[in-house]
Amino acid sequence: MKAIVLGATGATGRELVDLLLRDERFEKIIVLTRREYFEPHERLQEVIIDFDKMEDYAPYMQGDIAFSCLGTTRKIAGSKDAQWKVDHDYQLLFAKLCYANHVERFVLLSAVGVQEKSVFFYNKMKGTLESNIKKIDFPYLTIVQPSVIRRPESERFLELMMEQTLLLFNKFGVLKGYRPITTRDLASSMIFFGLTATEHLNIVTVKMIVDRFE
Repeated sequence: MKAIVLGATGATGRELVDLLLRDERFEKIIVLTRREYFEPHERLQEVIIDFDKMEDYAPYMQGDIAFSCLGTTRKIAGSKDAQWKVDHDYQLLFAKLCYANHVERFVLLSAVGVQEKSVFFYNKMKGTLESNIKKIDFPYLTIVQPSVIRRPESERFLELMMEQTLLLFNKFGVLKGYRPITTRDLASSMIFFGLTATEHLNIVTVKMIVDRFE
């Protein structure tokens, strides 16, 4: 099989690429990045792209399964509009180009509780992206919706505080639907559910991810 990955240099994306390279079912992994990042590997093709000219790189978006886990923060992006461009516009265009190239399986990393009509910017952005990608007629669309993602060596104070709070609640059997998920387990689940999907639309919940490892 051949896989294409958008967002390969992020915390989850890096784990995803590592797992794909360890999986002998994949004879080629194409990663689309802004800059060189990965060590050379015989089954890895790193394509440096201009995200504002993504259509020019459409020939690289051919394969059996595509993974979209691109994302940024408002602080890094600089504004809400810039974050929307990265988290929504680039990923939606990637999905459209993959579909045009007859990629059958598409896996989107989203988040729990997102809604297109949400009053919260992040939830609205992710919810709108989900809604728009659902309109693309992939034979197998898998949307993975984790809660807090446990990133190795994360320095985001609010993220770490939320993670520890949820872990504490989880010990008492509370808020299990929002259990923090490690980037490794998340990446593994993206591959597993993406390849085993048998329905046109497949929503992967926190419980489904947690149940895989218990």
